[in-house]
Amino acid sequence: MIEIENITKKYTKGAIVTEVLKGISFRVEHGEFVAIMGPSGSGKTTLMNILGGLDKPTGGAYRLDGVDMVRAGEDELSRIRNRKIGFVFQQFYLLDRADAMKNVMLPLIYADGNGGGAGRAEKALAAVGLAARKHHSPAELSGGEQQRVAIARALVTDPVILLADEPTGNLDIRNGLEVLAIFQRLHREGRTLAMITHDRAVAEHARRLIVLKDGRVADDQPVHQPRDAETELCLMDQAAPGAEPG
Repeated sequence: MIEIENITKKYTKGAIVTEVLKGISFRVEHGEFVAIMGPSGSGKTTLMNILGGLDKPTGGAYRLDGVDMVRAGEDELSRIRNRKIGFVFQQFYLLDRADAMKNVMLPLIYADGNGGGAGRAEKALAAVGLAARKHHSPAELSGGEQQRVAIARALVTDPVILLADEPTGNLDIRNGLEVLAIFQRLHREGRTLAMITHDRAVAEHARRLIVLKDGRVADDQPVHQPRDAETELCLMDQAAPGAEPG
């Protein structure tokens, strides 16, 4: 699925060379749910951009689903991003004047050059619990609902991997847990997910944790007892004022 070998990334400005990634290597297999965690400046966002085909490494090898992403040209990378990778960002990046359905259909329009795929968009919205909100604009949706529309948009092309960059960063605890519950359900259904986060509590909902520090892999271990977002939501409901004792 994902094969990263000795990836480096340097930025040059005049005589100043900044080395952000310093030899990153790991594999992500089909069906894994991996969290990539690290403090600010650890290189995780740069790595995410490389994984998503938005940037290329300075050195090393990267293959996604058998495709050499380092040698791929811009047109091929564009096709790969649209067909093989689903992106979820901290900012939702929804079109204000389009309803949820039209926002979810955008990747299909770019892929096919037409407005088809309404059925696929409806299915993706149903998968994130928003079938009844398909004709609502972003302004009519809560922050959590907007992020769920963004997840549906990422899923509509049936990508081989879902990349999420700080997907709970703009959400309160409840909405963040609802997003993580969706990710955990997608993982149980066989989806492959890689999630960037700085928050260990968020990372512990994944099944594997890769820790970056100063541009290197500092740790790569399975999460032996992943936190369960649905259970945490139930506990929140039980603790809410006015809740009946269970």
